[in-house]
Amino acid sequence: MADNQPQLNDSYYGPAIPAARGQSNNRYNGGSSGCCTLFSFLWKLVVALIVLFGLIILIFYLIVQPRAFKIYVTKAELTQFHYTNSTLHYDMVLNFTVHNPNKKLGIYYDKVDAQAFYEGARFANVDVITHLNSFRQDKKSSDPMSGVLSGQQLLMLHNDRVSEFNKDKSVGVYNIKVKLYFTIRFRLGDSISRKYKPKVKCDLTVPLSNNNGTGFTFIDRLIPTKCDVEF
Repeated sequence: MADNQPQLNDSYYGPAIPAARGQSNNRYNGGSSGCCTLFSFLWKLVVALIVLFGLIILIFYLIVQPRAFKIYVTKAELTQFHYTNSTLHYDMVLNFTVHNPNKKLGIYYDKVDAQAFYEGARFANVDVITHLNSFRQDKKSSDPMSGVLSGQQLLMLHNDRVSEFNKDKSVGVYNIKVKLYFTIRFRLGDSISRKYKPKVKCDLTVPLSNNNGTGFTFIDRLIPTKCDVEF
């Protein structure tokens, strides 16, 4: 019987094997994996920098221990506080003491503005510190400040506030709020910080002085003198 099987030579290896379907995506998957690796590295770098920056701030704070200045009204004197025809006539002197509690930081007082309020209405403002009398305060030290508020101001008080004024006039003591607006800089060694603008609020009970011009200190009248400092 004749052999009908085709003759196979040594060069025949069978039919071609088709390429796997996922093989064409290997390059794409490799690129995606590389992007994820780069993103992960950058994210870890950002987190590490944030943590490092936080540690630097914490170490600086622990070493320097920055603290806000303290301010007190040591004396207030009213020689005139008269309201008539919707006009307030006033003469008031305020003496302050500002204290720097920091052990390593000096303070530059570049500018201080004072505003006075009665019954919620502003009636006076004065420059306490300007470039002419600005100064640098040393560490752990105290310095005086003073302001003179004098003049007259149109002040529209409602009937209830006029009644309150008459009550204060009868006892000779007036509730006056003073707001101070500071422009300061801190000094650490040879380095000077940017400008800061804290606000100070002082709730004062100011007596009208007697005829010979003698004022009353808050200590004598047992009235609190410490003001609130807000950065």
